[in-house]
Amino acid sequence: MDDRQAILSIGVVALVTIALRFLPFFIFGENRQTPPLIAYLGQVLPYAIMGMLVVYCLKDVSLTAAPFGLPELMGCAVVAALHVWKRNTLLSIGGGTVCYMLLIQFVFA
Repeated sequence: MDDRQAILSIGVVALVTIALRFLPFFIFGENRQTPPLIAYLGQVLPYAIMGMLVVYCLKDVSLTAAPFGLPELMGCAVVAALHVWKRNTLLSIGGGTVCYMLLIQFVFA
């Protein structure tokens, strides 16, 4: 891919992203009520997506070979503990990620 194609690709992706971000405001303007289905999806999808990400992240963990999923389990425990303690999603995910990366780079290397 040459420079022109790369710039064009980035531009198209940016325009589509902006359009998708602003589309709900055009469809459901100030005077129009959000349909109940959309409101329901707005409430339940964040939890469903987080659950899907947990399954995706842990799908290749081997419990039968060393280190037996220990770094992943410890990382998940840090995420849960930080979230119970501080109730801050970014802190929980960031702290768990840092813990996991330190474990696999220095402890379970």
